[in-house]
Amino acid sequence: MVLVRSLASLLIGLAGGGLGSAAAAEPAPGREKGTTRLVSVGPDGGLTYAPYTLRGDTLPDFSHCGYGGGGVPLPRADVREILVPDAGGNADDTLRIQTAIDRVGQRAPGPDGLRGAVLLRRGVYRCAGVLRVAVGGVVLRGEGDGEDGTVVIAAARRAQPLIQLGGAGPREEAKTAREISDAYVPVGARRFSVDEVAGLAVGQTVFVVRRSNAAWISALGMDQITPRSSAPDSTKQWSPFELKFDRVITAIEGNRVTIDAPIACAIEQRWGGGAVVLYRDEGRIERCGVESLRAVSVYDETKTARVDGAPVFVDEAHATHGVVFGAVKHAWARGITSVHFSHGPASVGGAAKWITVEDCRALAPVSQITGGRRYPYSVEGQLTLVQRCYAEHARHAFVFGARVPGPNVFRECRSEHDHATSEPHHRWSVGGLYDNVEAQLAIQDRQWMGSGHGWAGANYVVWNSRGSLICQQPPTAQNFAIGFVGRRGKDAFPRPAGWWESEGRPVEPRSLYEAQLAARLAK
Repeated sequence: MVLVRSLASLLIGLAGGGLGSAAAAEPAPGREKGTTRLVSVGPDGGLTYAPYTLRGDTLPDFSHCGYGGGGVPLPRADVREILVPDAGGNADDTLRIQTAIDRVGQRAPGPDGLRGAVLLRRGVYRCAGVLRVAVGGVVLRGEGDGEDGTVVIAAARRAQPLIQLGGAGPREEAKTAREISDAYVPVGARRFSVDEVAGLAVGQTVFVVRRSNAAWISALGMDQITPRSSAPDSTKQWSPFELKFDRVITAIEGNRVTIDAPIACAIEQRWGGGAVVLYRDEGRIERCGVESLRAVSVYDETKTARVDGAPVFVDEAHATHGVVFGAVKHAWARGITSVHFSHGPASVGGAAKWITVEDCRALAPVSQITGGRRYPYSVEGQLTLVQRCYAEHARHAFVFGARVPGPNVFRECRSEHDHATSEPHHRWSVGGLYDNVEAQLAIQDRQWMGSGHGWAGANYVVWNSRGSLICQQPPTAQNFAIGFVGRRGKDAFPRPAGWWESEGRPVEPRSLYEAQLAARLAK
């Protein structure tokens, strides 16, 4: 970290020192195959980050993503309730499963914050309703996600989730805001200055707010999006907005505040500046999960259409989401297979933090193949890790929503038979990592697509991934294609290329997330 700061200071000094245009030139991608100039690994496994701008922006440390803040094994809750399949096989099991969940939720949590698990023995269960985990420390567990494991039939004939986890979201305390006084806080930073530290303390949870103004929106060109020709009124020009990075204060030295994980979008005074704001969080639940089961959504097989000459099931009056993470932190889904859901196995909402989704499969989705459908792994929260997951016949298999304030990670995931690209989908989502992902990928200006999606993602990193890729550079930010092997996709709209290095050959370290995690845990 010292080396990063020193190099950044040198670059900024050169830019402002009147040494001529050559001295002030922005850093450029390296040209040597198999390497990147952005990250280097030392003999001890430590990482050195080279700034990619004169202002000291670096790749963020993504290792803080996942349960426990990254690098913490998922816990194993003791079984407190056991259910077996109904002998007749036609009963609605929603109430008895919910009752067991609620009974476990009434238990006192142990020292690890866990209350216990509801175990569904191998067999078939039917649920017309939504199973809700609204108290922390509760786990819903099956005995396997195969056809011979625990199979939960979502029997609802309307769009709804099968399993919902979460309580009430955090509440910002606006009066506690402390203005960030630095002229520029770079991407990847964990330290910055504030105008006043009174009321701030180590261990507090805060939002680091990155504001924007009309001048920044204009610099992006997002107030001049060309309307969709077929429906011009559907295209919405952007207005200023905020990104809120959900963080923990780890140190205060003078007026300098250090947070636990980096920001993923630069905070700049001329574009609106930023602030640190305390929030209350007593309603957000934690330490709960869903594991080892197969979820199957029942649909009308008579509703079909032909897509590219092949028949497709398009019924939409059925359960759409497998597991939904609402206002929850330190939570997980593992070993889940979803069948026929259009948004399964896992959707991570905007109030979710420190979520791990791993070893899941999304099979045979049923829906129309058009907007807002077939997002099997959707992330709108932050510090989420999705790893070793699979999808088929998706539209946007591994997707981020609007204004997602990262970092977030998709790692070692794969999709097949895609109808569209895995991507940040719209409106300036920041700080996502596609690490060893095999899919059709795109980080680009989507302009009038949707309702005016525009620059969908900024400061995204595609690392040693495969398939097809579009990677463009947005104004005031960057996107990265490092060690990508495959073909370049066709840009939706011509824009400057992002930062491409070692195209056609993977780089070292093999996994950026793994290397960052190992380096952090070794300190």
